[in-house]
Amino acid sequence: MEHRINKLRRKLKGELDKERYEHTLGVMYTSAALAMCHGADLEQALLAGLLHDCAKCVSAKNKIKLCRKYHLGISEVEYKNPSLLHAKLGAFLAAKKYHVKEKEILNAIASHTTGHPQMSLLEKIIYIADYMEPGREELPNMADVRKLAFRDIDECLYRILKDSLAYLKTKDMTIDIMTEKTYEYYKKKLRKEEL
Repeated sequence: MEHRINKLRRKLKGELDKERYEHTLGVMYTSAALAMCHGADLEQALLAGLLHDCAKCVSAKNKIKLCRKYHLGISEVEYKNPSLLHAKLGAFLAAKKYHVKEKEILNAIASHTTGHPQMSLLEKIIYIADYMEPGREELPNMADVRKLAFRDIDECLYRILKDSLAYLKTKDMTIDIMTEKTYEYYKKKLRKEEL
């Protein structure tokens, strides 16, 4: 496991800018801590955390070009905001370029920006770790989110989705329909009344 991770870290360091690489390490270590806390596969959490943003530094134009080339569907929202494509393109590159075969890891990378209803434990871990890793700017409710992540993973996921949607609405940004569906699913699952 250690050899595989170190090899990928070296390769990735050349692909990402300094800030993105630091963030990636933060997500990798936070994912590992959450995996240990919630009983998920540690190696999968480390790998998914390490590779979750492997397509982040690809230019917007190239993201669209690569998604077209490899027949990865692009929604209207993704055309407007190509940065959202880094998740599905990242999953594709993790398989093709970094030789990750485990479906669970690829799914966690693919869904780490929008989430989806009925997420697996690993998918939840990567989504949450990406949001709250130690290097992240202090967003509203971050202290609560960080505590919740180790106590109740579904409650934490719901809180992040709720806060993210509220933030996107105040900024008048386009919201991916999958984020809304994910929020509605966990709101219902946890029997939440607000919003």
